[in-house]
Order: sequence, then structure tokens, then C-alpha cells
Amino acid sequence: MPARSRYDAVIVGGGHNGLVAAAYLARAGRSVLVLERLDRIGGATVSTEAFPGLPARLSRYSYLVSLLPRKIVEELGLRYTARRRRISSYTPVERAGRPTGLLVDSGDAARTAAAFRELTGSEREFAAWQEFYGMTRRVAERIFPTLTEPLPDRAELRRRVDDPAAWEALFERPLGEAVERAFTDDLVRGVVLTDALIGTFSHPHDPSLRQNRCFLYHVIGNGTGDWDVPVGGMGALTGALVEAARAAGAELRTGCEVTAVAAVGAGAEVAFRSGDRELRVGAGRVLCNAAPTVLARLLGDPVPEPGPEGAQLKVNMLLRRLPRLRDARVDPREAFAGTFHVAESYDELKKAHGTALAGGLPDPAPAELYCHSLTDPSILAPELVARGYQTLTLFGLQLPARLFTADPDGTREAALRAVTAALDEQLAEPLADCLAVDREGRPCLEVRTPLDLERELGLPGGNIFHGELDFPYRDADAPADSAADRWGVATRHPAVLLCGAGAARGGGVSGIPGHNAAMAVLGR
Repeated sequence: MPARSRYDAVIVGGGHNGLVAAAYLARAGRSVLVLERLDRIGGATVSTEAFPGLPARLSRYSYLVSLLPRKIVEELGLRYTARRRRISSYTPVERAGRPTGLLVDSGDAARTAAAFRELTGSEREFAAWQEFYGMTRRVAERIFPTLTEPLPDRAELRRRVDDPAAWEALFERPLGEAVERAFTDDLVRGVVLTDALIGTFSHPHDPSLRQNRCFLYHVIGNGTGDWDVPVGGMGALTGALVEAARAAGAELRTGCEVTAVAAVGAGAEVAFRSGDRELRVGAGRVLCNAAPTVLARLLGDPVPEPGPEGAQLKVNMLLRRLPRLRDARVDPREAFAGTFHVAESYDELKKAHGTALAGGLPDPAPAELYCHSLTDPSILAPELVARGYQTLTLFGLQLPARLFTADPDGTREAALRAVTAALDEQLAEPLADCLAVDREGRPCLEVRTPLDLERELGLPGGNIFHGELDFPYRDADAPADSAADRWGVATRHPAVLLCGAGAARGGGVSGIPGHNAAMAVLGR
């Protein structure tokens, strides 16, 4: 039962963005209530001991951090750290009848140049790589600071970028044009394109530019585009945010499912269910950390159709050891330390999209893998570390929710077979031989489809971004009358704001929408 009948701010959803908003508002002296439907706080940013009898805390849903600004960590005094991965990526492939691959070592440019030269036979692709990512780095340095400022209009952001060619490549034309212009090798093109397809069902020349928007958010984080491992797992970030919010005086309630939001006068009223009780609480402002389509339902507004759609498969694993690679020259401890690309050449990514668009399951199914315990062994109990155990996370691409609707369980199993078969093609031993087993003798393998994410987390269609990502600017004709408009968190109700991934500049583990919604409420 909430301690009060009315709060300055009621936040719907206790994910990381809602917690950021709660901490900022409570620190400013506002009374804050957070209502979370589940019996735990954190939403998708949680750690879980997924396999009975084995003390390994996996980041069950979200798993890497790039977009969380240091500004938020410092201003909220979060006791949280992330660790940089030395190896950016490894992509195995067969060339001239022998296994080889591309290892990108972010700490050794000469080694990376040699890997490009051995794969492609020339210096050209590495020079193009340096030029292309030099361009994205300059764009990132200019754009990222704007994400925690009032939303610039398009012309202002273009002035900030101050590079007409980069603006054209990233904001105006399908990303495939820039990728094909810069690179000639099919594998190298694919490695670049993957950042445009994480959770986004698209292709290089999609005229909607959804691939461009996804790519942009994957390369601008903290001005570098680096994707880091949260020390202690994602649950450590949630724990730090809970500590900050509660220390500031915010009230956090779990097991409280919001059933309706209504604008009342200059404020709002929130109805929610807690156990078998139906309750109501007043609010000066309601900040919604759920998807915009969920908020529309809560407000009684029309829900747009078709709704959001996710396009990924998430597989969490615990291994007794890392598998050996067909390319025996590469140490698995390096290959899996960064992003391990499977069936993600440019041509394979395009074919997978076409297959899924036609209603078929891609085969081979593109996927990426990450071994977080190589970077952060603390997520494993010491006895598991001593025995050589490792975690492994797989993220499958081009697998839209529509493929799973007719037969959710059967298609989940088929999708798992498709991604693991593609991985096994690159291994010297089957992945199944390396899996640990839990105390019941079951393989340590947990699979989540878009439909599973919808059921477990309330993400419409399993969309990890709550909907289509936007470019981080305001259209010239968009309203800018209110603080909520100017911060990109407005709804049609002045007392109701978005504070989750569905706000402008949302998506990813960033805290940015939570920060921006709080700034709008505080009139900053």
C-alpha cells in the first residue's frame, strides 16, 4: 500500500529508465512513487541464476552497455562500473577451402591491420575501416552530448555534425549505400551492417531508414560507440539505481500492475492492482516507462495497428569450457571475448531478411555471441571459475515475432537449432559437448523469443526498443511549446510523459529518457 494518496510523480514501470527518473526527481525534493508489475525491480536490466545448482548470475535480457552517459552515473552517484572489452569482434569464415577469420583488436591497430590483410589480400579494407569508423567517431562526439540536452531540431543537429558527407550517409540515404561505397569484402560489409540490425528487422537499402537509426544508436554511445560489460551483470546497475532512488526518498512498489491512467484537471490519477486489491493514487505528473502502445491502452486511447515487432532470439548459456574453433590459430578466449559473428556476412544478412520476410526461418540464421565472464569473472562463483566454466550469450538476428505466432514452442526450437547449427559450422567440436548441466541434468541453455519477451516483460511484440527508433532530433514543424515537447517526452496529455525507450532518444540501456523526463518535470 503506498504511503500517500497523492505524489508529485508516479512512475509506471520499474525498469532502469524509470529508476533514473525517480532518482532525479526525488533528489530534487519531489515525492515519487514507482509502480512495478513484476515482483522484482529492473525490467530487462536484471541478473539471474538461471540454472539450478550453478551459481552463475547471467544478464538475462539486456546484456551490454554503451549509451548510459557518464553524466548520469556521476550525477546520481551510482556505485556502478563497466569494463571495456579489448577484443571488438571475431568473425570466422572459410576462404580458399580453409578456415580463417577476422579478429578486430581495439588495443592493437597493427594486429587488426594484419588480420584484414590476411583475409582480404590487401591494405584497402583496413584503410576503409579506419576512415569509416573515424567518421562515425566524429559524429558520435558531436551527437552524444545532445542526448541529455533539450531535443535539437533537425537543422541544429545537422550543424552540430558539421560534416555534409557523414550526414548524408547516416541520416539521408540508406546505410547500405555508404557500406557498399566504403567496403568491397562481403564479410567486412556484414560486420559493419550487424549494428544496424540488432533487434531491428531491416535490410541495407530499406527506404524507411530504420537500419540507419539502429546503426546510429549503436555507434554513438559516450562519444566512442564502445559496448562495455557491466561489472556484476546488469543486476548491478539496477541495484545501484535502486539504492540511489531509495536514498533520495523515492518509494518503490513491486507487484503493482497499473490498469489505467487518467488525466484529471492539471494532474492525473493512476489505477493499479496489488494482489486482490484495486487501488488508486493521484499524481502531479505520470511518467510512463512502458511502451507508447501500452500507455495508449492505459489511457483508453486507440492503439495503433500494426503494433511494434521485435526481431531477435536471445539464448543464455553456461559452458563447462569454451569450444575449440576450426581455425586453430585463434584462441577461443580471444574469439569469444568480443562479439563473435556467425553467418553475418553482408549477403547472408540480406538473404536472411528476405527469407523471414517471406515467412520462412532463415537458415543459416545470423547470430552474435558474447562471453561476458571473460571480461567479468565476478558473475561466476569462484568454484565455477576454478573449474573453467564460462557464460555465453547468443543474440539471433532477422527473426521477427511474426515467425513465432503460429507455433511458438516449435518455432523456438527450430530457431535454436538454426543458430546453433550455424555456430557449429565454425567449431571444431559441437557446442552441445561444451554445455554445462544443472542439478537436474538439463543442459544449461535458456531461450527467449520476441513472444517470450512480450509475455515476461510486457514488451509489445517483443520489441526491445518499445517501437521504432527515431533520429535524435525534432522535426521543424513539431511542437516545442512545453518542457515535455522540448525534451522529447511529451504525450497528448500535459500531465503524462514518456520516460522509457519509446521516448525520443530512447532504446538501449541508457537512462537517457528517464533523465530527460525528469528534466522536463523540473522545468530545466
